[in-house]
Amino acid sequence: MLHVTFRQLSVFSSVARNLSFTRAAEELHLSQPAVSMQIRQLEEHVGIPLFEQLGKKIYLTEAGQELYHYSRSISELLTEAESVLSELKGLQRGKLRIAVASTANYVAPQLLAAFSQRFPTVTVSLDVTNRQALLEELENNEIELAIMGQPPEGLDLVAESFVENPLVVIAPVTHPLAAARNIPLSRLEQETFLVREPGSGTRIAMERYFSKHHVHIQQGMQMNSSEAIKQGVQAGLGLSVVSLHTVELELEANRLAVLDVEGLPIKRYWYIVHRRGKRLTSAALAFKRFMLQEAATLMGSGSAK
Repeated sequence: MLHVTFRQLSVFSSVARNLSFTRAAEELHLSQPAVSMQIRQLEEHVGIPLFEQLGKKIYLTEAGQELYHYSRSISELLTEAESVLSELKGLQRGKLRIAVASTANYVAPQLLAAFSQRFPTVTVSLDVTNRQALLEELENNEIELAIMGQPPEGLDLVAESFVENPLVVIAPVTHPLAAARNIPLSRLEQETFLVREPGSGTRIAMERYFSKHHVHIQQGMQMNSSEAIKQGVQAGLGLSVVSLHTVELELEANRLAVLDVEGLPIKRYWYIVHRRGKRLTSAALAFKRFMLQEAATLMGSGSAK
């Protein structure tokens, strides 16, 4: 019989996921020696190495890969058990694990604050990350819900829109087009555009829209955050396509301008997403209901259709 503790499996899963004792220690709020000790004890119990070190990097052995597969299954079962018990308790001490795409971080805090006022006993764990990491967290069952732009097709997800997320073209306030009206879409071919990293939902939507209308833009610098994009546009490095929600403060302060381009903004929505078949906790169900029924009003926007 395999004598393994849940604690050892938890530590093992973190090391296996990060392939780093240091990052696992940070994630679990443990010292690195404590993590190493748990792994050493686990390897003694199973009687076979689970990791191997080549140079400065560690890798899972074949046995480690097998155990990681089972540890994830065990984690999912424990999460489901916690969900059932949470439902029996109601929302007295609920926990909510949610991740938001980095662009959605301009929307999420206001909504989470309103939800927390409504349900003060619910503890919220929030992770702000990029689109690819968010999808991996959903796939690995590390979160219950996610807030993101248009989810990719082909994944077994449930995605429901809750508020509009218009994409606009931004420029420095001193740009010659800033005061123009009804700018032809083709005029943008004369400009350089700052773009997000490959895989970004905003970049995918932008490229799809321009391609559909046979507009070929010149791509300049690539940046991995909305903040970097906004700073670059303000500095005159080029134009960009961003969510209108990300530039509200800059527009109020007259630091950026939204160009009046024919056919824009690009119509998109924010979605609340979870894995199909996922048994949501009472807290997650309450948050999902809250978002679908009240987010549009709180954001001062028309509801998503």
